[in-house]
Amino acid sequence: MIASEAAQGQVCEAANDNGGGQVVISGDKAAVERAVEIARSRGAKRAMMLPVSAPFHCKLMQPAADVMARALADVVVKAPVVPVIVNVLAAPLTEPVEILRRLVEQITDTVRWRESVAFMVAHGTTAFYELGSGKVLSGLIKRIADGVDTLAVGTPQDLEAFKLAFVAARKF
Repeated sequence: MIASEAAQGQVCEAANDNGGGQVVISGDKAAVERAVEIARSRGAKRAMMLPVSAPFHCKLMQPAADVMARALADVVVKAPVVPVIVNVLAAPLTEPVEILRRLVEQITDTVRWRESVAFMVAHGTTAFYELGSGKVLSGLIKRIADGVDTLAVGTPQDLEAFKLAFVAARKF
């Protein structure tokens, strides 16, 4: 694995398995730079440094995970009506304590996006809604699960289109 080879005593880990051959690596900057060079030398179509503010989804984020754990210690969460697919397991959870534990865990662990989407599709999900700015996740979903519907809702206009699609077609 490129990340372990590039680590050389530093942190270099798979942060996101986004699907379609796209894996994001996180860790010490020098180690990630080595990983980019190794990937390029082995013929990767694209290997580049991402402009991010922190080494997300790796063990270097443990101090943030500790802060999150303390912040959530007294939070009361009710069991969800539908299972939550947690990205560190790519599996459903309904137990509130376990959901909170995995929420903290996702700060330092790999996001298993490809597996999470594949799990949902295998269990009958045919439409995905991306809430927030951009359409990155919708694009990743389409590469993972051919034929599913996606809708990105990031603006008031998008929300209006979503409402119209939902009411008129009952597709979403």
